[in-house]
Order: sequence, then C-alpha cells, then structure tokens
Amino acid sequence: MRRAERLFEIVQYLRGRRLTTAAQLAQWLEVSERTIYRDVADLAASGVPIDGEAGVGYRIRADFDLPPLMFDFDEIDALAIGARFVESWGGPALAGGARSALAKIAAALPKDKRAALESSRLFAPDFFVDPKPGERLEALRRAIGARRVVELDYRDAAGQATRRRVWPLGIFFWGDAWSLGAWCELRGDFRNFRLDRVTRLAVLDEPYPDESGRRLPDYLRRMQEE
Repeated sequence: MRRAERLFEIVQYLRGRRLTTAAQLAQWLEVSERTIYRDVADLAASGVPIDGEAGVGYRIRADFDLPPLMFDFDEIDALAIGARFVESWGGPALAGGARSALAKIAAALPKDKRAALESSRLFAPDFFVDPKPGERLEALRRAIGARRVVELDYRDAAGQATRRRVWPLGIFFWGDAWSLGAWCELRGDFRNFRLDRVTRLAVLDEPYPDESGRRLPDYLRRMQEE
C-alpha cells in the first residue's frame, strides 16, 4: 500500500470512532506502530483534526469528511463489473443511472485509477439478454416505491396461466433470472414470480396497506425459514 493510500485509510478508521490505538491501526494496515505515530503526526500537521495522544488512542471529529474516492484496483474492478451488469440486466432507467454514476466516479479519480476503470477487462454482455424482464423491473421498482398494487398475468413452470393482484415488496436476482417477492391476494400468502414468466403487468392506481405480517421483513423471514 502506498503511503498516500495508508494516510487516507487512517483517516477513515479514525473518523467518527471512539479512541483507536496505534496498535490497532498498525495491525489493520500491516505496518509498525512507529509508522502509525509518524503518519498521525503528519496528518495532524497538515490540518486533520486528530484528538488523542500516543499510548492512549486517537480519533477524528465526526463532522470531518474526505471524499472516499481512493479506491484500490479490486474496488475499481468491482465498480466496473457492477455497473456493466446493471447496464445489461437492470432495465433502461437503471442502465442510464449506472453509466452516469460510473462517469462521475471516473471524473473524480486520479489519472491512473481512472485509466484502470476505463480499461477494466470485466464485462457483462447484453446481446443475449431478453430486455422484457428489465422493462418489467422498471415498472415494479416504481410500484414498490409508491406502494401500488400490481396486476399481472403469469405462467408458472408448468405453463398454467393465472391472473394475480399482488403487493410488490422486493426484486431479487438469482444469477439468470429476476423474481418479484410479493404478497399475493389470491393465495393470501407470500409468493415469488419470475419476471420472465410474466406475460402482462399493470401498476394500478391503488395503494396497498402497510400491514404487519405482510411487509418485506416478514417475507424475508419466511424465505429464510423455508
């Protein structure tokens, strides 16, 4: 780790925490305590408001902030593949958001990190991805945010068609397909619906209630139990 990156990491560890000792910092950053003492002294001399002393511990006031843009190369690859995945699988609005966010991050990075981001060799091709589930994801994402009832025509794994009114709670990706987790009025219980099996979807101008036992945390608990 370069010294500039280590100094940034020290600031992040100390910001808003209770006292953190030089020994803890040395262990986390894999350097000697003497190096930590020197780094802390240099940070304080440069104007970083560090409180504390050697042998007791250090902290930085919670209102002190630095933009957390000193990504390492693993983090840069993670950002690149995450954004490219969303571009391919996330629907038009999320794809645009991913491109915009990545451009803003790139603009704020140092030159070498920006070059690494722009030349990442991790890809999520979209030429084989059916765009319809992504379009349905957009509609469902907005329905969840507005707490609106959704009516959908659905074919199950056996090809049987049904029409459902559901309370959309969350959208999940399983590696090759998206699914909607919802409260189903027809079944009176939680159900999962694969978006690639939805043949028609309509977001109704009808809010659904915030009822105990039918919320997203309740759904997640049920899925974990099963």
